[in-house]
Amino acid sequence: MLPETSTPGADLAAQFPSTPRGAQLARRHAVRWLEALGHPPESDVSCAVALVVGELAANAVQHGRVFGRTVGVRLTADAAAELVRVEVSDAAGDRRPSAALPSSPPEGESGRGLLLVDVLALRWGWTPRKPLGKTVWAELPLKPAEGTTPDPGRT
Repeated sequence: MLPETSTPGADLAAQFPSTPRGAQLARRHAVRWLEALGHPPESDVSCAVALVVGELAANAVQHGRVFGRTVGVRLTADAAAELVRVEVSDAAGDRRPSAALPSSPPEGESGRGLLLVDVLALRWGWTPRKPLGKTVWAELPLKPAEGTTPDPGRT
């Protein structure tokens, strides 16, 4: 699916299938959107936003899936506040993220998504969405585009 808005500097707003593939597409659209804003895919900003979008979209697919409904993703860059706001909406308002961060055993294969979001985001939370559903949001620092080239010594 294509974003509703894809003009550089504009918000990104798109609907994706409530499937694992939809979550993957949301992450890819976020990376392309940030690249259009001057943050290459290998930059810290792009990597952090891609991870948060991927985690929140995967959670929406796994825990907020309602048959026949899509997952909505909105990204907003606020240059003045140096923030990127990520919003992921689903139709399952009765299934809300836990107020307490989950603990996952080290050998576990899941359960760390919101921990990652908590580490990468300046703040995050959720709000009910009318007429149904919820929006989980996170705000991440938006660093200036200059100086985002990778260190040649890093592999």
